[in-house]
Amino acid sequence: MIIYVYGTGCGAGDLVDEVLPAERITAFVTREGGASFLGRPVIPLDELSGREFDLLIVASRDAERVERLLRERGIGPDKVFYLKNHTVCVDRNQSCERAKEVLGEDYVNRIGCSERLIRVPLWTKTERISGEGSENDYVRLKTLEAICRRLSSVPGAAAELGVYRGGFARWISALLPERTLYLFDSFDGFDPIESTGEGKGFTEAHKNTSADAVLAALPHPENAVIRRGLFPQTAQGLEGERFALVSLDADLEESTLAGLRFFLPRMSAGACLLLHDYDNPKLGGVKRALERYEAEHGRLAAVPLCDVNGTLVIAV
Repeated sequence: MIIYVYGTGCGAGDLVDEVLPAERITAFVTREGGASFLGRPVIPLDELSGREFDLLIVASRDAERVERLLRERGIGPDKVFYLKNHTVCVDRNQSCERAKEVLGEDYVNRIGCSERLIRVPLWTKTERISGEGSENDYVRLKTLEAICRRLSSVPGAAAELGVYRGGFARWISALLPERTLYLFDSFDGFDPIESTGEGKGFTEAHKNTSADAVLAALPHPENAVIRRGLFPQTAQGLEGERFALVSLDADLEESTLAGLRFFLPRMSAGACLLLHDYDNPKLGGVKRALERYEAEHGRLAAVPLCDVNGTLVIAV
């Protein structure tokens, strides 16, 4: 059987760790291709168009974009299986050309439909989070936007511990364009000692990143400060910094605990920390880290979100 897997990120890593051994995969596929992933070749999407195969498994979160790319290359849905299919937050009006002819373009743009599978919050007047990548974790992203609306009078920088490919940092940069944004990551995967026992696919997927690629994804890279290496060593020199917003997405227990211990005492009144993966059953160390922190410092004021990976919003 000829089986291809689209993506070389966390979805593909989880697939190999939990369901499909790498030996059964003919090759991985990405838009541009690459060297190898988990010992299998990585071919560009355009090369797939001319090949015969039995199944293409799409492990990318960008299911809608991948579906469009496949369709453009003549690859039909009969041989494609999607692992992720998050709600698509797009207007039901696929074309407004007739309405624009009748009502005028300005009017149509002003009254454009916002009744979506997930409705646009009533406080949203203009979409600051929209476009490619915004549909993957709608609840988390719109919560981030709502939080950032309350931070105008809260002093301090923004930060993310566990940046990966910059998917969330991109939106922090867009929503807080004037703030310094500290980005803490090894950009080379997890600490091999701390990640002992984690799946090979999971750990290998997190090596597929780079600081340059993250900076290129940010709308305001000039305000970003890369702190490359293992935390908390990379926080040295920032002991006197104050923070208004922190995204803590370290995945593993000790790094998460280190993040809580460093950031929470340095957060301004009114600040928020978003603890990603708190309710993720695959990453139980995150919840254990919070329990250990609360045992040290007392119960925190926090609200869980119903987003994909179970974020916990901690208010200061």
